[in-house]
Amino acid sequence: MEVIHAWSAPRSLSTTLMYSFAQRDDIEVLDEPLYAVFLKSTGVDRPYKDELLSKMDCDGEKVVKDIIYGPGKKKYRFCKHISKQRLLGLPSELMSEGKHFILIRNPLNILPSFEKIHPSSFHELGLGELVSIYSDLCQMGTPPAIIDADELQRDPEATLRSLCDDLEIPFQASMLKWEAGPIPEDGLWAPWWYETLHKSTGFSSPQKYPQTFPLMHYDLLEQCLPLYNILRRHMKHKSSLLSSTLPPPSLPVPENAKLLAWVGDEIVPREMAKVSVFDSVVQGGDSVWEGLRIYKGKVFKLEEHLDRLSDSAKALAFNNVPTREEIKEAIFRTLITNGMFDNTHIRLSLTRGKKVTSGMSPAFNRYGCTLIVLAEWKPPVYDNDGGIVLVTATTRRNSPNNLDSKIHHNNLLNNILAKIESNNANVDDAIMLDKDGFVSETNATNIFMVKKDRVLTPHADYCLPGITRATVMELVVKENFILEERRISLSEFHTADEVWTTGTMGELSPVVKIDGRVIGEGKVGPVTRRLQNAYKKLTDGSGVPIPTYQEVKNLEPCV
Repeated sequence: MEVIHAWSAPRSLSTTLMYSFAQRDDIEVLDEPLYAVFLKSTGVDRPYKDELLSKMDCDGEKVVKDIIYGPGKKKYRFCKHISKQRLLGLPSELMSEGKHFILIRNPLNILPSFEKIHPSSFHELGLGELVSIYSDLCQMGTPPAIIDADELQRDPEATLRSLCDDLEIPFQASMLKWEAGPIPEDGLWAPWWYETLHKSTGFSSPQKYPQTFPLMHYDLLEQCLPLYNILRRHMKHKSSLLSSTLPPPSLPVPENAKLLAWVGDEIVPREMAKVSVFDSVVQGGDSVWEGLRIYKGKVFKLEEHLDRLSDSAKALAFNNVPTREEIKEAIFRTLITNGMFDNTHIRLSLTRGKKVTSGMSPAFNRYGCTLIVLAEWKPPVYDNDGGIVLVTATTRRNSPNNLDSKIHHNNLLNNILAKIESNNANVDDAIMLDKDGFVSETNATNIFMVKKDRVLTPHADYCLPGITRATVMELVVKENFILEERRISLSEFHTADEVWTTGTMGELSPVVKIDGRVIGEGKVGPVTRRLQNAYKKLTDGSGVPIPTYQEVKNLEPCV
């Protein structure tokens, strides 16, 4: 006989699922065979405790070996377990043998009804033990299937078919219906707990709208909900009112699936790296940011980026801004914790912070700023050898009359609209013009051109005066080229000898075609290549060292 273990928290439709499996012709079911062991070991009181202890075996070893794994008359045995009943000292065979799955339910749906029968507590709900069960089974190399009670109610047949596939047993349509009333396998506690179930003849549809949540359980919900979410992330099949039907996307750099980010005042895993719905960056894009790049254990142009971050925050009248040293400490801690010392990009964001209530006014921001340090393994994002292709967007760059581009803010809709145009044209990026039709920058980078050995770049009136832009302008002078900063028309770029863009993530990216016009000879030009080499020498030899890098510099980067 093969044993199937179902682990759940109370009030998770576990008994309904037991009734479902009891309808099969190849399965016998056991209703909480460890219940008496649990009551005797813990001393927990129940109104039926004395009767239960007198009728059920209280010896954990005997229950596991003689009842759970004892002989039977059918091919399978289904054991319904409540997670808190898995106690220390039970035989290891309980977990190492048989097939296991976990049934979860949102505590928002458990707590309102649980209180009617038994006082709620973190221990009673058993979500911590469910996570432990999942972890232990994964460590054994047998990760269990996870199903959600809400999914079971929403689409019983699809959920049961999927579960049967995971358990490698055939689905039987008989699992979907049963006669009203008790079944012989009910535990003797059924009169206290199963009244509603005994009136059912199948899985009930979920209520369209939830019950009002009792705020007396708010603190308990805060404790339990993260554990439920941990388990829910590992479900194979899930849906919800607003969930995407798209398959999980692949990441540009797979190593970034497991990274640690700084949010607020702590480092957290990728899936936990979130800000409050009351944060200003959510409420209105009210945030400033910087892009930093790491080369061989050093943060390139760190001080310049922190200067601009500070200026942007001051221009937007941020209050309670972290100190420069605090921001540096967060950057270094994040990099060191991730082991990221080269070929790494940081998205550094500073939001105005969390609000006491939703609304536009900065007067609602009384918690201080929110600092985010997101470090990723990321090679340069453009093809700096073969070159990139641009198209001119119809979306114009913001005027200083509307929103000054010298404030490096997170409200990037203007740029995103232009990027949509480049995506639609199937090219790398889009050139953005100013209100008078002169070239400003691209949606993501500053832009340069060469004509007859003169290097030109637009005035930083409508575009961000980029730090990489300033660095390249210095290199142009050092390499003895003539530098000219002025208004430049689009046709001048169309007829340029060379064009490149500059940015922290892309470095110097040669442009080989604009709006269908081939630039120069359609390949990286000599001036561009010379400046690329000069830029590489600069990044190799300068930057702010990451503390402890010397101790670990022999570690190979992930990408």
